Amino acid sequence: MSNTAPPNTTPPRVLTDEQIAAYERDGFVAVAGLVAADWLARLTEVTEEFVERSRTCDRSDLRFDLEPGHTPERPRLRRLNSPVDQHATYWEFASTSMIVDAACDLLGPDVEFHHAKLNFKAAHGGEEVQWHQDIQFWPHTNYSPLTIGVFLADVEPGMGEVGFVPGSHTGELFDQYDGDRWRGALAPEDLRRVALDRAVFPTGPAGTVTIHNCRTVHGSAPNTSDRARPLLLQTYTSADAFAYTDLVRASRYGEMLVRGEPARWARHDPRPCQVGPTRYRSIFQVQQGA
Repeated sequence: MSNTAPPNTTPPRVLTDEQIAAYERDGFVAVAGLVAADWLARLTEVTEEFVERSRTCDRSDLRFDLEPGHTPERPRLRRLNSPVDQHATYWEFASTSMIVDAACDLLGPDVEFHHAKLNFKAAHGGEEVQWHQDIQFWPHTNYSPLTIGVFLADVEPGMGEVGFVPGSHTGELFDQYDGDRWRGALAPEDLRRVALDRAVFPTGPAGTVTIHNCRTVHGSAPNTSDRARPLLLQTYTSADAFAYTDLVRASRYGEMLVRGEPARWARHDPRPCQVGPTRYRSIFQVQQGA
């Protein structure tokens, strides 16, 4: 049985042939204006509701990951954890909208939802996310998992936009441990082997999406602007990718089939996959040593 993914013969629904080719070549693609205004309005409304609710919190919990300096007067969120479990609108979007069609364009007709998160990047300092690869956080039997990020606001240079290193998904899978400690990022010595000077930092209007492969090296700087940069992230896998750890079960929707048919065979990539801790805090807390 082949270890490679079967060719996707499903006609593209959302992405163009050029965009699909760019994703396969570079490990990421950005598509401006993919999410329609009505969806953006709904997502923005519910997101603002959660920002308001966070004013009563004085520490991070299972729902909110708070940035240092968060106060009732100046809420500073790093993340809303698993938004699909917090409000029906997020799950409706993650399971029925055009972004699922985009996932099918890249993964084939049989697609599972894995998890979601909403990263905020508060104005004037929203925290750095160090260069890393995703799959070590939630390893699978193959490298089909991809993440679709949705700009909930216009993103301009200087807003802590995410950068992606083209072609890094076909290169080395890096050790994201520091001895026995989970680092959740590439070591400084490993970064020398990554073409960071070629990193691309997509910007664009609200409704723009970025899609990146689970092996793609990516990261973001602090937000130095006077506007927050909310980024809604959803991860999907081909149905024949099975998780090695149970982190996916933190959401009641983890491993839920959102398109097509369930797999009867697991597809195993011959390349080994590092397994991160089965329990960890958010990437912000891990990388900041909290």
